Amino acid sequence: MQKFNKLKSIPAYLPIVNIDTDMIIPKQFLKTIKRTGLGKNLFFEMRYDDQGKDINDFVLNKDPYNKSKILIAGKNFGCGSSREHAPWALLDFGITCVISSSYADIFYSNCFKNGILPIILMEEKIKELSEYANRKEEISVDLNEQKIVYGNNEIKFEIDPFKKKCLLEGLDDIALSLKKSHLIENFEKNLKNQKPWIFNDQS
Repeated sequence: MQKFNKLKSIPAYLPIVNIDTDMIIPKQFLKTIKRTGLGKNLFFEMRYDDQGKDINDFVLNKDPYNKSKILIAGKNFGCGSSREHAPWALLDFGITCVISSSYADIFYSNCFKNGILPIILMEEKIKELSEYANRKEEISVDLNEQKIVYGNNEIKFEIDPFKKKCLLEGLDDIALSLKKSHLIENFEKNLKNQKPWIFNDQS
């Protein structure tokens, strides 16, 4: 998992509430277990028409928002099913930070496990940031300082200390387990000595 520290980008603003995971990545694209290749199908039904052509009015089809690394979204973002493909698709598109006033719990947790920073702000601050998106002006996110800088202003945001540490160090669940590999090996060694009959090792 990539480390997250600082990020600067023109944000894309998607002012739609209750965007569920099926809207983020429709069910027909869930057959893969790979984390790559999903970005082209992100928001598929909003980005493309019935013939598969770009819908020009959709924000992520417009320049410079098609290169945005920050997505500002409506409340209750990521509701619906718990598919992990949703953050995979966002990440593969290039979005590594989402800003909203609220998220579905499972989606929120999945973001941290995949290197995406989901920031929660009050609606009035969301509106302020959306104006920068509309003017195509960059904002910056500093995870270590827990702040968003836009123009001469800054907003502080809250984040769980453990989740912050994992993002800063690029630690997903597998990496966290590997950091304790010596403890796991010692446990297995002791267990094998204490209860050798439960092991099928014939060597």
